[in-house]
Amino acid sequence: MEAIEELAVQPCTSSLYLRPFRLSYRQNGAKKFWDFMRTHDSVSILIFNTSRQCFVVVKQFRPAVYMCEIERHQPQVFENQDKESFPSLENPLPAVVGVTYELCAGIVDKPGLSLEEIACEEVLEECGYRVSIADLRRITSYRSGVGVTGSRQTLFYAEVNDQMRTSGGGGQPEEGELIEVVEIPLGESMKFAYDETFPKTMGVIFSFMWFHNNIAPKLPKK
Repeated sequence: MEAIEELAVQPCTSSLYLRPFRLSYRQNGAKKFWDFMRTHDSVSILIFNTSRQCFVVVKQFRPAVYMCEIERHQPQVFENQDKESFPSLENPLPAVVGVTYELCAGIVDKPGLSLEEIACEEVLEECGYRVSIADLRRITSYRSGVGVTGSRQTLFYAEVNDQMRTSGGGGQPEEGELIEVVEIPLGESMKFAYDETFPKTMGVIFSFMWFHNNIAPKLPKK
């Protein structure tokens, strides 16, 4: 996962996932504009393994996170962003700075499938557990990247056990996915959520808090 080589930054003239636009509008009499990106909505799933009393999350390299760290340490890389060429990354940072811990998730790009069906597919592909729609509990939906994309993510909760695991997960290599499945013990989950040495999404923090408020009090006492 961390064997990143031959890094090169270049302009993006077309994309299967992002479409840039500029919205012009008038607000309270003042003329304004805002640049934004259109992208797919998504689903995410908080997975709790009842056999081992742990959360199942995923870990993967995120180029956008990596480049944020590059800009922080090497701001000159983006200084000529209006030109067709960028300076090469002569001293790239270790890939680990772009690795994040996240909930199992996926984009909504299959019109024939419901959000629940897509969530079930993602749990199987990324984490190796076979769940049904009946195993899912919808927690809520929210907007992400409100200043840039405004896309909607729907969060589900699923309880699994060891017998429901049919593979090691890891995503779909043919689609370029390289995912590591990570287990976070329940007793260490809130410490993990607030430990900034483990880069993570807000979805992880929010869903762990939701679990401790809504599910943990109902668990059998040991």
